[in-house]
Amino acid sequence: MSASSEQAGVGRGLDDRRWTVAERVAEAARRRFPADVLAVAVHGPLAHGDDDGGGDREVGMLVVTYRPGTGPPPATRRVDGVLVDLTVAAAEDYLGQARVLSPLWPLTADRYVTTRALHDPTGWLRTLRDEHLGRLARARPAEFSTAARQAWYRGSAAHARAARLAEWYETDQALLMLGEARLAAATVTGLLSRTYFRDPGDAVRRTGLAGADMTEVGLVLARQAEELTARGRPVDGTVDDLLSG
Repeated sequence: MSASSEQAGVGRGLDDRRWTVAERVAEAARRRFPADVLAVAVHGPLAHGDDDGGGDREVGMLVVTYRPGTGPPPATRRVDGVLVDLTVAAAEDYLGQARVLSPLWPLTADRYVTTRALHDPTGWLRTLRDEHLGRLARARPAEFSTAARQAWYRGSAAHARAARLAEWYETDQALLMLGEARLAAATVTGLLSRTYFRDPGDAVRRTGLAGADMTEVGLVLARQAEELTARGRPVDGTVDDLLSG
């Protein structure tokens, strides 16, 4: 096991098979692509170090390469009973993503801010974190409001579709769309409050939307529309507004 792997494993049980699998993936990636791999890390619950150790949790992994199109292909596989979601990205491409403030920012920021290295001899992961935090420090309030408005449209459309499906007694489809509306509304809340979440489940839990029904989600979306209007980013507008962005 490498020194970086040993550091990553501090504070965990040696019998945690998810860490064992993650370390095997890191070692194999470095061995098979020695000239391509710049860094390997885990993100999500394992990176936070307060995971419950349940073997049913997904292991999120990142392989950073020096150049685009090199290293292993991105993939999701179950390895020895552990689901591994492997993201592979070139260093400059991933730094570019970290500098973007998108409508999905509350669901993606954690990957840039909280990672735990399995291999990072140059300290690239610190650069990733600093780049993202620097972008947030430079962001203007209007940027978050604009992103929140875009997320609000997605939530409003999903909520309207869920309501229509419920009227047609398409219960299963209605529940799926309601779930999308809950998550979109949670991301709006995250953008308006500059709060990011670990994953979609964390987003709906922390915003109180996990068990929200059709009416409750509708009320949340209505309040969000009012707040966006107060911030100068109304969800309604004219044709000229639409064409001018």
